[in-house]
Amino acid sequence: MNKIPPMNTGPVSSNGKRLERWLPFLSWGITCVVVVSLITLVVWQPEPALSSPEPAGSDNAATSSSSSAAILPAFNPSIETLALIRNLNPHTTIPDRPSEEATVYTVTTGDSVFSIAKDFNLKPESVLWANYDVLKDDPEMLSIGAKLNIPPEDGVYYKWKDGDTIAGVAATFSANPEDILAYPGNHLDMTNPQIKAGTNIMVPGGKREIVRWVVPTIPRGPAGVLKKILGPGACDVSGGAYGSGTFVWPAVNHFLSGNDYWSGHLGIDIAAGLGTAIYASDSGVVVYAGAIGGGYGNMIMIDHGNGYQTLYAHLSQISVRCGNSVSQGMVIGLAGSTGNSTGPHLHFEVRYLGGFINPWNVLP
Repeated sequence: MNKIPPMNTGPVSSNGKRLERWLPFLSWGITCVVVVSLITLVVWQPEPALSSPEPAGSDNAATSSSSSAAILPAFNPSIETLALIRNLNPHTTIPDRPSEEATVYTVTTGDSVFSIAKDFNLKPESVLWANYDVLKDDPEMLSIGAKLNIPPEDGVYYKWKDGDTIAGVAATFSANPEDILAYPGNHLDMTNPQIKAGTNIMVPGGKREIVRWVVPTIPRGPAGVLKKILGPGACDVSGGAYGSGTFVWPAVNHFLSGNDYWSGHLGIDIAAGLGTAIYASDSGVVVYAGAIGGGYGNMIMIDHGNGYQTLYAHLSQISVRCGNSVSQGMVIGLAGSTGNSTGPHLHFEVRYLGGFINPWNVLP
């Protein structure tokens, strides 16, 4: 068997021995330097510099690195958005609470009891009942500058008198005593109600008959009404023209300017400018032409000989005389604002067999 010859182990020089002795220290030193360098690179790595955004269609945007901001998809308004949209409302909604106190109202040009009541959401009777001292239950007594009590709701606004009792007042106005006691605006102690004379109280739901002055129906013939009863425009009339039983509008306008027909106003107030023509609604005989009381001012009444009479009030001029026969559509005077009136208009009444009827029922 052959043997492997031993390696050469000749003598080593002094320099070689020193190098062999420092090699481990040199190796550890180099390792430490490398480790420290790597840690420094990781901790102190600088942030990438911010660059200006590139246009969406540029090549640089298409080739940006993965660290760039993500590109959002384009907004497509054609896609339906399922959402509840509420429009901004800057106004505060205030609840509609009824008033509990009466209001004092000053009458101005063009006012009527009917229009005032409508403005305050009341029936005209309620306004009329609350102002008997001023109007005497006659809406034709309304005048510019008059002060009216406007009740807080429909019913009777009543001034308490000495000797009145809640039960008695309720009975007078066909109302419920408990409603008077419980009404907040009356400020009553329900256990011991004390009301001083002169105090105004509200009678909710109350009502009464309207007591008003009206021009009496004047028939033609020997039974005519004497002047001393009506005024200077009255006369005794016999014979004359007869009506057709049909009626035309007595003014150019066919709409109202004031009161409509209701229980306290037994006619209609037709819009008519000052000095515009007023026409006979049907043929007949003039049984009154002149000034008259009750707030009507200058007035004409025509008897049509068939049970019908028509009345025209507040005229600025009268163009016919008592006893004249007139034909349908003939000018009998000019519109005005005489008597108690807040502006030019025609107060027009229609009567049949002495009773009032609604003019709307006969006018075309």
